Amino acid sequence: MALALLTNDDGVHAPGLHALARAARDAGLDVVVAAPAGDASGAGGSVRCVVTDGHIGVTEHTIPGLDGIPAYGVDADPGFIVRAAGQGWFDRTPDLVLSGVNPGANTGSQVLHSGTVGAVLAGALNGWSGIAFSLHCGLRLPEQPHWATATGLLGELLERLAARPAGTVWSVNVPDVAPGELPALREARLCDSGAVRVRMVHRGPDGERPGGLRALVSEQYGEAEPGTDVALLAAGHPTVTELAPIGHREGATGYPA
Repeated sequence: MALALLTNDDGVHAPGLHALARAARDAGLDVVVAAPAGDASGAGGSVRCVVTDGHIGVTEHTIPGLDGIPAYGVDADPGFIVRAAGQGWFDRTPDLVLSGVNPGANTGSQVLHSGTVGAVLAGALNGWSGIAFSLHCGLRLPEQPHWATATGLLGELLERLAARPAGTVWSVNVPDVAPGELPALREARLCDSGAVRVRMVHRGPDGERPGGLRALVSEQYGEAEPGTDVALLAAGHPTVTELAPIGHREGATGYPA
């Protein structure tokens, strides 16, 4: 039975992570949960960790409804956690990485900054396939997110992923609607820019500098090119995008090899 490493960038206590872990178990996977001890949103592929007295803190946790499944909170970013799993942390090496479910979509070229996506890209460096799940629920988490709508796609996605080469990475974005209201999955291209826009302000309303930067965050879906993840999400479709792991382009520079 395949072993799935479950992680995220929202922390080991995040309900989206717990929902994904339960779905992975129900899909017949062996599961180990290892996630940041706190919020690591925006970590991308960072391998930052906190070392205290020569050790990186690891705390065992129990996830409700998942008795017997090992779960750890780690003083590190998700990319580091995946890297550690590939360097002998566990007695058994994972076969794939599942990350999320992130509250909020991860779209366009901005997936570069997502710790949710960064985790599965880190897994690809070990030859592990992976899926990053994100729930399109806006900038504020609703009281009752439809985690089950996202996790309900896991079985179908795993079956298709198994037919792809090892090291394949998918980013999946799912609208926050009831499962019965969800259209079929659509393959999507990455938008040039993600839906989340950040504008940095360094002057106050009176023109004075407040002594630091202020981030103004908004979401924009209206101008996305058709067929991209942003446009399809705006139309209500769940999307899946295959991402290319880090590599190189031979002969592109014009210099001799």
